[in-house]
Amino acid sequence: MAGRILSAKNETKLRNAVEALSDVLAQLEKGDETETNEAAPGMEHRTFGINSLEVRRGENGPTIAGYAAVFNSRSVMLYGYREMILPGAFADSLMGDIRALWQHDSSQVLGRTRAGTLRLWEDAQGLAFELQPPDTQTGRDAVTLIERGDVDQMSFGFNVPTGGDEWAEDDDGIPLRLLKRASLVEVSPVTFPAYEATAVSILRTAPEWVQRALAHGVDHTHPDELRARLAQAYRQRYITILGLGD
Repeated sequence: MAGRILSAKNETKLRNAVEALSDVLAQLEKGDETETNEAAPGMEHRTFGINSLEVRRGENGPTIAGYAAVFNSRSVMLYGYREMILPGAFADSLMGDIRALWQHDSSQVLGRTRAGTLRLWEDAQGLAFELQPPDTQTGRDAVTLIERGDVDQMSFGFNVPTGGDEWAEDDDGIPLRLLKRASLVEVSPVTFPAYEATAVSILRTAPEWVQRALAHGVDHTHPDELRARLAQAYRQRYITILGLGD
């Protein structure tokens, strides 16, 4: 193929595309080495590092408060796509019985909406919460670690009902999943992000080019194979976008 002279604008776009592709491939090839708790089938987890996570001291003991999720903010790369939570996504599920867990561990309960020890609501920024942890070893550890700044991220577990999401593409041509409705199950202070090692259930509504890359001969129970196919799909995607194919 003959050489091409790129304008400054196109050169910038090319550089941004290559950088975005490098980020995608790095995450796909590395995989998720931090997830230790097995999630329920179909449940997804997302994690946010939010500076407002804090412990408030009062007459009735400590209260952990902050945001479990933020609206209108693009996520980190999630195995080949980004995600954005839209305002109102949790509104339908906030009347349900939601738990607060430590590190997504269902045996380490910190609070529960039905018990009145966990309060959740949506505001303009995102999903806010207040949690009264128990006077147990887990509760005391959570308070101490959050006060010290050792744990400063919040994560939440959720399911997406049919029609609860839609897909677009961002400026780099990377798929962007928009969460319009999510059924909230639990919220957790976490040390490390907890993302699924497989995105099979999410990809059912993904763009056709991603589905096509994964449709044939992939064992969806093996995350490494799924990540390899996503990486291959992204390489081909950028070759096509940049006009470098045959």
